[in-house]
Amino acid sequence: MTGTLVRAKSTFSLSTPTSMQAAVVTGPGKIVLQDVPIPEPKPGEIRVRMIGCGVCASNLGPWAGPEWMTFPTAPGGLGHEGWGIVDALGPDVDGLDVGQTVTTLFQNSYAAFDVGKAECAVPLPEELSHMPLPGEPLGCAMNIFRRADIRAGHTVAIVGIGFLGALLTQLARNAGADVIAISRRGFALETARRMGAAKTFSLKHSASIVEKVGALTGGRFCDRVVEATGKAAPLDLAGELTAEGGRLIIAGYHQDGPRQINMQLWNWRGIDVINAHERRENVYIGGMREAIEAVLSGRLDPMPLITDTFPLSRLDDALNATRDRPDGFLKAVVRMP
Repeated sequence: MTGTLVRAKSTFSLSTPTSMQAAVVTGPGKIVLQDVPIPEPKPGEIRVRMIGCGVCASNLGPWAGPEWMTFPTAPGGLGHEGWGIVDALGPDVDGLDVGQTVTTLFQNSYAAFDVGKAECAVPLPEELSHMPLPGEPLGCAMNIFRRADIRAGHTVAIVGIGFLGALLTQLARNAGADVIAISRRGFALETARRMGAAKTFSLKHSASIVEKVGALTGGRFCDRVVEATGKAAPLDLAGELTAEGGRLIIAGYHQDGPRQINMQLWNWRGIDVINAHERRENVYIGGMREAIEAVLSGRLDPMPLITDTFPLSRLDDALNATRDRPDGFLKAVVRMP
């Protein structure tokens, strides 16, 4: 990036235009691109010229237009998996420089620029600065892995092989666990095998999976089971696959209402049930930093799992693909103009 360093309103920045394109969700399944003023960073904040932003399954609830959703969204709203180049520093910001590549945990990143707290931006080393690197979902994977407490010698079932399930397959295998991957899509199961899964089973034949996993494990079932679909039936299956004294980790984003579960089974087997979703900002950021180290060390390789790239003008197509999961799809990212 080239430009002239200027000082204005106690803010250091590269020279920028005064308006930008941002996606605005105006109603269920409806997006428009608007020209809006470029935001200015407040004290303790930075502005980032966005390169791209990942599309998260948690976007799908608002995208569908539930009763609790308010339209239109803020410009760039729903985008929280961004990465880009620091464009401006607000007052009282230390440790970051204009021109530095970062991955962010901001909230309006479906736009050419976004602003947020400086501590919610994680610098990317030079080796990774050229990569599409949505740090937030990678940080989620690291935090889920930590809470799962997966160790060498464990038998681990991962129910649901999307972007997150595939990342967790990598991490579990590299920790020395034997991984059983379960998904409804043949493409996803092939991906899991490439990520190191020892066995794969299709959710299309879910009635036989409990029997098959029982036979594989001598009737003991799995030390750890990660449910990564966000759906009711796979959550039920995950409970069935968890060994006595094992750990069931709920990593899927459940957003379609209450669940009925077999509490008797969970009680009888004495399993630990872990909600692996984080809401503490500092833990999110810690996971993102760990993910960057894992990518550098080779423990984590997200690049083969980012399967679809859309321009910002086709954010609606990216959201629809995330919902419908066509053959060959794992993860969509949106690139900015």
